[in-house]
Amino acid sequence: MKKSLIKYTYLSIFASIVVISLKLIAYFLTRSIGFLSDAIESFINLLSAFFAYLMIKLAEKPKDTSHPYGHSKAEYFSSLFEGILIFIASFSIIFSSIERIIYPQKLENISLGLFVSFLASLINFLAARKLISTGQKNNSITLEADGKHLMTDVYTSAGVIMAVFLIKITNILILDPLIAIFVALNIFFTGLNLIKKSGSGFLDEAFEKKDIEKIKKIFKKYEKNGIKFHSLRSRQSAQKKFLNFHILFPNRWSIKKSHDLVYKIEKEIKEKIKNIEIESHLEPANDKKSFED
Repeated sequence: MKKSLIKYTYLSIFASIVVISLKLIAYFLTRSIGFLSDAIESFINLLSAFFAYLMIKLAEKPKDTSHPYGHSKAEYFSSLFEGILIFIASFSIIFSSIERIIYPQKLENISLGLFVSFLASLINFLAARKLISTGQKNNSITLEADGKHLMTDVYTSAGVIMAVFLIKITNILILDPLIAIFVALNIFFTGLNLIKKSGSGFLDEAFEKKDIEKIKKIFKKYEKNGIKFHSLRSRQSAQKKFLNFHILFPNRWSIKKSHDLVYKIEKEIKEKIKNIEIESHLEPANDKKSFED
């Protein structure tokens, strides 16, 4: 039975709540717009984590008469929603930063604020690593997107921490809103990539090249038995993969013999590529109509 991924959304939600709290503490200690922008991004992470929980729960529902191929595409709504939220957050940060450029403000308690922000970034880093590795292992675009967003948050937090540290040394206050704008632009492009990836999923994108090569390698091995393959089609639906192909058998083969070999081929493909559903079609090799897709 396939392992549920719901528990990993709990990790994302818990990490986001802790990180938001720490970053807001850093902001109230220092009054840095950079720290505030960082906290806003983490708030977006929290909203995304809640939505990811709902979408993974829906995606893992079993097939029914209305959805014979399952509900796995629900995950693409999560990454689309996260991308839109990131856009909103980035523009909000930019507007706040412009005001701070016009009216600079002296920062307070910088050393303590830096320590709190660093602690928040460490928590984000550990959660992001876990989500990304689990998402890639299970072909979950939701967990992978959530993890990559958290990792982007880690990188931008590092930039904010560095900028605030430079302000402490140089007292150049304009660095604070400038780094906040940089954070906003960085997460803007992260959102753009998430929306692009969601669009590819909704349009039934084919398997990755490495998976197609695995399948063709298996086909090549069995072609020595005098059979041929064609009409190979694949599509990725978040955690779920769907594969179709036709097999041409010699006329002398019985249906039983042909079917047994197909079963063996499909089993071998499933061992190489996890969470895949296969539909194959048996055809006679000497019939011209067999070569029509």
